[in-house]
Amino acid sequence: MSTPERPAKRVTVVHPRTAAARTTSRRGVRRDVHDQTELGVTMLTSLRRAQLRLAVLVVLGVAVVVVGIPLVFLAFPSVREGRVGGLAVGWFVLGVAVFPAICGAAWAYVRHAERNEAAFVDLVERS
Repeated sequence: MSTPERPAKRVTVVHPRTAAARTTSRRGVRRDVHDQTELGVTMLTSLRRAQLRLAVLVVLGVAVVVVGIPLVFLAFPSVREGRVGGLAVGWFVLGVAVFPAICGAAWAYVRHAERNEAAFVDLVERS
């Protein structure tokens, strides 16, 4: 009787870069961010720039509205002297239109900032 033959050992042949990508764990990128390696610092800097860009855009938008209202009243005196329901247009615009606009800008800012942070977390966990 002969001994049963063992099947040949399977070998996977891959490119070295592919093998390195497969062996890189999620912990590696998290560690880069935590240990503030060059990659981690670059990723955090990118997040900070995105958040700063968003903040500047929101502040500029609100500033244009807030500064634009008095300029409109200076440019068009008839608008300034107008009345809405017995209330001067200036007070009506400031009391009724500006505050909801500021609240809307704040809501949009928070929503986009959370989206930026979620994209950053996805990037870190995906890598």
